[in-house]
Formats: sequence, C-alpha cells, structure tokens
Amino acid sequence: MDVIQCLRAMVGQDGVLDASQVSTRSAGVLRPDRLTAQALVRPKSTEEVSAVMRWCNANGMRVVTQGGLTGLVHGADAAPGDIILSLERMRAIENIDSQQRTATVEAGVVLQALQEAVEAHQLVFPLDLGARGSATLGGNAATNAGGNRVIRYGMMREMVLGLEAVLADGSIVSSMSPLIKNNTGYDLKQLFIGSEGTLGVITRLVLRLREKPLSNNVAFAAAPSFDAIAKLLRHIDRSLGGTLSAFEVMWQSFYKLVTTAPAKGRPPISQDYPYYILIECLGTDRELDTKRFGAALESALEQGLIVDAAVSRSDADCSAFWSLRDDVAQVMRDGVPVVFDVSLPVAEMERFVDTLRDALPNEIGDHKLWVFGHLGDGNLHVIVQVKPPDYGAARPKIEALVYGALKPFRGSVSAEHGIGLEKKPWLSISRSETELAVMRTLKGALDPKGLLNPGKIF
Repeated sequence: MDVIQCLRAMVGQDGVLDASQVSTRSAGVLRPDRLTAQALVRPKSTEEVSAVMRWCNANGMRVVTQGGLTGLVHGADAAPGDIILSLERMRAIENIDSQQRTATVEAGVVLQALQEAVEAHQLVFPLDLGARGSATLGGNAATNAGGNRVIRYGMMREMVLGLEAVLADGSIVSSMSPLIKNNTGYDLKQLFIGSEGTLGVITRLVLRLREKPLSNNVAFAAAPSFDAIAKLLRHIDRSLGGTLSAFEVMWQSFYKLVTTAPAKGRPPISQDYPYYILIECLGTDRELDTKRFGAALESALEQGLIVDAAVSRSDADCSAFWSLRDDVAQVMRDGVPVVFDVSLPVAEMERFVDTLRDALPNEIGDHKLWVFGHLGDGNLHVIVQVKPPDYGAARPKIEALVYGALKPFRGSVSAEHGIGLEKKPWLSISRSETELAVMRTLKGALDPKGLLNPGKIF
C-alpha cells in the first residue's frame, strides 16, 4: 500500500508531504528538532478531514493533529510511522455576524488574523497570548487556551459557542450553534475543548465576540511584598468597577531579564523592587476610565500596596509595557529552559516559589529561576534554566521539585498548556483515579482503536 498516493487521492497532489519533506519542518516553538512522520496531510475542508480519518481508521494508521505548533508540552509530537494531519490550509473566516456578535471560522485560522478581522466591525475576540501570530483557533480550543485576559473573559472554553469535529472513524459531529443559551442535553462541544486532539479533530468553530473597548489604560507597578500584591488585586478589581482585564505579575529576576540588554525592552521603573505588576483596564469611557484608573493607583500608593508605578499615556506605551511581559524568548539566552505552567491558590504562591528556590541549588546546582504569570487567575509560569551539558540529567530532578512543591497545595500541573507527553507522569497530582477512569472511558468510546494523538494525556 502506497500511503502517500492513497492520501493524495483524497486531498490532492500538493496536499501531502512525504517523510523527507516533513523532516524539513520545525517541531515547534522553542524547539531545535524537526518533525517526524510517515506523511503530513493538509486537507482543505471538513469533508476531506473526514475522508482521511475514515481511511486511517480502516488501515490502523495513527493520526496526530497539528495547528500552529506553539504548544510547550509535546502534545503534537508524532512518531515516524504516524500521519500528521495539519489544518494549515483550513484558514477561512467564514462569517462575522455583528448583530449576534459571533465569528464562524475554520480551525486553521490564526488567532491574530481573527483579532484583526473583527476589529473592522468594532468587535474583539478577547483571547490573547504571546503566540497570537502563529497559534491557531483550533489549537486554542483543543488545549483550552488561557492567556492574558482570563480574569475578565475566561478561558477559550467560555468563548466557544459551537464546534464541528471529525471523530476517529470519520464521523462528523457538527454542533455549530451561535447561541449563548443552548441547554439541550449534553454539551458535546465541551468534550473536544481541552482534549488535545485525543477525541476528535476540531475543524470549525463558532466563537463569541465582544464589543471593542473604547479605552485602554495600562500601568507597570512595583510592590514591596507578595502580601501587598494579593491585597492590590482585590483593591484594583473593586476600584475599577469590572473593567480590570489583566493582572500580570513578574518576580524581580524575570523583570530584570526582559529589561536588560540584549533584550530590547527598557525598565519603565527601577529594577530594585521584588515584584512587578502589569495592570490593564479596558473600558468604554476614555475620560472616566482614565480618571478612575489613576485614582485606584493613587489610593494603592497611599495604602503602601505599591511603591512605584509608570502609567501609559498612549497606545505606544501600552504596547511597550505588554512587550516586556511577552518577551519570554529571553529565557533562551544562555541555556535550555525547562518551562512549567501551573496554577494554585494566590495565598500559596509565595510559599510555593520560596520552597522551590530553596530546593533547586542543592538538587541541580548552578541554574537560573524566573517566575511570572497571570496571577489574577491563579496561573504561574515557572522557568528553570541550566547549562546545556547538564540539561538531560537535571530535567527529571527539576520536574520532581516543581511538581513536588505543588502537590501540598492541590494545585494543577497545567493551568493552560495542556498535558501532552511532558506532564502525563504527573497528572495524578491534579486528577483522582476516578476522574482518570472516566477520561479513559470517553477515550475508549470515541476512539476505540486509540488512533487519535496516541499516548497523550494518559
């Protein structure tokens, strides 16, 4: 059986890459390796995805779905004998309904492309993350992406109204409803959101849009202690009357990293403080919102919740502040980073980080530790860097330290990046045996042959 020719018969001659062509492609962001697979197939429609899946199911071919390859947990890795199903040619924004405030899109649409398209309608798609220029909406749904504004708008799960997916046997499940309220039995779309391509291939989506904010105020503030940060979050949220859209915190080491050459960013306030907070307010009245934003910061300063702050005066200032938070690539400067994405109660964050900071020197020796994240929704990004020769031996020790420190707080080993291969051994920290059994039952029902993204999650 000529696999390449069989697949090309379904999607066209230029719709399939062979193993040699696949190997020229990057395996993803922050990765030096290349893709491996028997073939990479690029369908143009849900019907072509269905035909490919029917054929793969009949012939026992394992399928790994890929979007923008911006994931950090090896959730889209394929083996040499697998088929990669890429949605890169399914990038149509089919409809933007200004009255219903929805967008109907194919799963391969890049997040930033939708953000820019809806702007002309005075609407926004509020999901936002650093990989906006390459992450796809299907991938965002498959991993239940979070990002910068979860505190205001929720995770991707809250933004998906309807969804179409192809099952392992090629069946098409289409629940493309544009309704916010649709309480008619099981909400099937929720099975596929966050499933990391293990239950079906998401091909199309109906997404909820919001009115475009008319004001945007951003500040970079410094706090004297972590206790002050926790109090500041409540103070700011209460003072801004529901317009708080982001509350991002950086430990000093990360702030110095992204504001010191060769990084392009420069410090808007001194580098001498222990904690830094990026606060964003999106509202509807420029004058009133700006006045209220300033008053909230002034009150926080008077109460000792912050000790310094730089406030945006223009859109350029807002972009400059956000560019510091998004410049995560700086962690690649001097070695290989081990990246973690965890969540835990805000009250336990300082103790978690202190426990980790105390344990790392004894276990792995020379290293660098950076911590930052979406503290407003309980999400921290922890990055540990060691020198390349030590990476292989150090990584298991680092994982044990991070997840071991997390376990007493009953936190989540994945706040927004998914499980993939990397976090699979640690899933029991966040999920009970009963939960895992139910998850396996769902997998067995929808993919009895285990062909979809095999080996991921559990």
